[in-house]
Amino acid sequence: MLAFYKMHFTNTISLVFLGFAILALYSYPSLIPSRKMAEESPKSIYDFTVKDIRGNDTSLSEYSGKVLLIVNVASKCGLTHSNYKELNVLYEKYKNQGFEILAFPCNQFAGQEPGSNEEIQDTVCTIFKAEFPIFDKIDVNGKNTAPVYKFLKSEKGGYFGDAIKWNFTKFLVNKEGKVVERYAPTTSPLKIEKDIQNLL
Repeated sequence: MLAFYKMHFTNTISLVFLGFAILALYSYPSLIPSRKMAEESPKSIYDFTVKDIRGNDTSLSEYSGKVLLIVNVASKCGLTHSNYKELNVLYEKYKNQGFEILAFPCNQFAGQEPGSNEEIQDTVCTIFKAEFPIFDKIDVNGKNTAPVYKFLKSEKGGYFGDAIKWNFTKFLVNKEGKVVERYAPTTSPLKIEKDIQNLL
């Protein structure tokens, strides 16, 4: 008999807690993940609009169906010359086969991209002879991280956390706009060539 009352008491307590939970959800609908939010969360890189180096909005859906290499660049880094040189080689070789490089200047690593957008464009085009698209200077870490980089990091985290560690971290994106690989700053662009070929 005692066991019966004990079980009855436990069931009553459970029902009371369930009642409170339902009441809380109805009182605070924000606790329920909305279907709209789920529908609006980005599914691919094509869901983002970014600013180009001149400040104009550019929808990344323009690159739909292409293999993309997305890189955070800097003009005064020890890795700058070798990376731009090899990125140029890849771009020249595969740009007519559906390959694109998207470069995002960032000044968060030892202040190695200090210039204005105009200065960056002049440096990249004149000194490094880059022909691939250069975009607006952005943050890739911290509270002001650009949405596109939040997405990239959420899709492919790095060692010891998702944060971008340095200039010239690279993300490889397939033709469906999905991030398939992330490469460390010290990974030479030419070492990525095989992976690019496999996606083209």
